[in-house]
Amino acid sequence: MRKERQNNTKNIKEKKNYKKAPLMPIHLRVFMAVVLGQIACGFALGISGTALSNASKYITINDLWTGLIGAGSLIGLAGSILIGRLSDKIGRRKLLMLNMYILGILSLMQLLTNNLPTLFIIRVLIGLMIAVDYTVGNALLTEWLPKGEESKKQSHLLIYWTIGFIASYLTGTFINGFGSHTWQIILATGAIPAFIAAIFRSIFPLPASPSWLASHGKVKTANKVIKKHMGRKIPKRLKKAKPVKEVSWTILFSGKYLRRTLVGGLFYACQAFAFFGISIFLPILLQSMQLTDQKISGIIYNGGMLIGVILGILLFNRISRRAFLISNFLLSGILIGFLAITKNLNSNIQLTIFCIFAIILSSGLVLDYPYPTELFDIKVRGTGVGTCITISRFGAAAGTFLLPILTNQGGASLSMLICAIVILAAFIICLIWAPETSPKFKQNN
Repeated sequence: MRKERQNNTKNIKEKKNYKKAPLMPIHLRVFMAVVLGQIACGFALGISGTALSNASKYITINDLWTGLIGAGSLIGLAGSILIGRLSDKIGRRKLLMLNMYILGILSLMQLLTNNLPTLFIIRVLIGLMIAVDYTVGNALLTEWLPKGEESKKQSHLLIYWTIGFIASYLTGTFINGFGSHTWQIILATGAIPAFIAAIFRSIFPLPASPSWLASHGKVKTANKVIKKHMGRKIPKRLKKAKPVKEVSWTILFSGKYLRRTLVGGLFYACQAFAFFGISIFLPILLQSMQLTDQKISGIIYNGGMLIGVILGILLFNRISRRAFLISNFLLSGILIGFLAITKNLNSNIQLTIFCIFAIILSSGLVLDYPYPTELFDIKVRGTGVGTCITISRFGAAAGTFLLPILTNQGGASLSMLICAIVILAAFIICLIWAPETSPKFKQNN
């Protein structure tokens, strides 16, 4: 009887804590809003490769401009550091309610110009809007979902991002018949998923983050938000939380956070260098590899990406974050390195190894959202994740900018060799520095 009373008391206490609630409609609303944003982001990033491959048929565009415009949205994503700091100051909701509308408008603006510098600027601005979902969307999702669901749902986001990315490849591959405007129409299709995400967020408005409100001294407002959507109360630890003072960006490079900032940024940058460089300009690379049917080969490679993300999700909570990172970089580095240095391989063997590489590298993408989020506590989470994404985008932009140039200068072998070196550098970084952040494994770290 006494034990039953204790259990009842425990249940009553847990009902007061919104982070211990079961999944509810508000959680699904936030998750769906972020999912649609991820599809739009993956589509907007991936669409430039096939569009630029098509553009070369109608306009004069050299390797420099091909690389710059392809990397433009990734350069814009480097603004994540500013977006992260802004979201830590003004909250998550306002930014997420606007960015997809702006992304859709910018995508349509690509129909109006074939001026390369103007197009580059538009792609950079598109990247800045994507940065909002990458940085702020992740923070809001983590701060709303019940304890134990955050990392699981974050890892699932990569499926939807990959679906958007693959959809952009298929869209760009199969759209034709518009003559010299075909490549601009391909670019503008990024407006469709962006407006779908924006309209969903308008019909089902996003709530403010209770933990962000509480950490800024707005405990009453936080309780109102929770009560409105869940009928629960804010945890006691957040009630007692003092308002967060202005946090300098430099704190991320202090003794407490330096190792985490470097690992979070560098693993992400090295991974992004290879992934985006190869994936965005896949048509150029496949042509240089002289595979017989490049369209089918591209679809197979993209299918491998999706399989890899699903595999990564299955592995996500079964092995430690640290072991996942180290093994992923080692295996993918060896595979792409083997392709780079081996000559005269049968095209079917080449494609098989290339697809296995796609599966392994893509499985590691699952860590891109939860791992940087887990590296930082709430007072610097937005700024910390934003900084990691910013560092990573320098890697992504470098890979995307360099791949057409390297392929033109030394063929697919040179591009793949550089990718192998970068990936194996990430293996060494993670082997030496990567901390364990998985709740299941870090107690043994």
